[in-house]
Amino acid sequence: MRATVDRAGLEPQGRLPKVQIRRVRKGDLSKVRDVMEQTFGDFLERQLGTRPRQAFGGAQYVHHRWLMEPWGCFVAEEDNSKIVGAALAVTWGTVGVLGPVAVLTNYHNQTIGQQLIRAAQEFFDENKATLHGCVTYPTSPKHLYLYHKFGYRPKNLGAIMSRVIDRGPARSSTAPKPVKTPLTMRRFSTLEEAKKKAALARIHRITNAICRGMDLSKEIEIVDGLALGDTLLLERGRDLIGFAICHTPGVSEAPTGALYIKFLAIDPPHRKVENLEHFVAAIEGLGQELGVQRVILPVYSRYWAAYDTLLQCGYQVDFTMIRMQRGKQEDYENPADLVLDDWR
Repeated sequence: MRATVDRAGLEPQGRLPKVQIRRVRKGDLSKVRDVMEQTFGDFLERQLGTRPRQAFGGAQYVHHRWLMEPWGCFVAEEDNSKIVGAALAVTWGTVGVLGPVAVLTNYHNQTIGQQLIRAAQEFFDENKATLHGCVTYPTSPKHLYLYHKFGYRPKNLGAIMSRVIDRGPARSSTAPKPVKTPLTMRRFSTLEEAKKKAALARIHRITNAICRGMDLSKEIEIVDGLALGDTLLLERGRDLIGFAICHTPGVSEAPTGALYIKFLAIDPPHRKVENLEHFVAAIEGLGQELGVQRVILPVYSRYWAAYDTLLQCGYQVDFTMIRMQRGKQEDYENPADLVLDDWR
């Protein structure tokens, strides 16, 4: 049975509740999930005028992120008994990604969100993350101001894009001419353990070339260990051309009926649009195999070549978020890099 969320606000005498910030425990997970759903459901209802049946469309964020980064997950607890807010934070090597952050609506304006963000910032500092980032709603002054208080600066829009999968033959890429050694795609899950370690090292070389110190190993290992999806390896002969961390529906970050790419990157020396087109076509082919209705690809608009390629491939923008950053490397993004990433 799912935990229920108590929607009480101020105490009858008008006294602010006594709230403490602590790290998430295993027994908190269902309550944290409900707090997230309740909070974002309230927000979307205010924005859209109607309440969505599921705030995240069936996507799950809490359980696997806690297993992956337990020291980066925090709750706000009232009087040692009731969870009224939560924040999740993970580190990708030197990159710290904050969110989602949620505080129950009736507990707003009591600095609880600030206390949660401060705890996440301390976690980033402890782990020597030099670039901190988050995304939020570009139409919400309240959210923008909250993150601004902690030194986050609004940057470019991130677009969550999708395309309905054709039920006919898989769409082929538009490579201009054949090559002697074709591109192939392998699944990380099919590799032997020793080869998985070697693959992680090769992937790290790609992410380090995009942003010094960035490391997606924990994301890849949690997807593999919990069977949340798979990591796809785009290869030409013995060369790793790119990789994509893929979530499939169930208990992952993929919404119901969709194949979702959390992170995709083409190795900068192989930064050709046709390589990304081939990878997208292969991902859609996987979606056909799995029987999902659509593919979701997130792209940061500063990666202009990648964004433009997705438009050419028939992807449409479902909604946008604004990326906010703080730290010494805040302008690392190269518009020519072929990267798809999601900081939600």
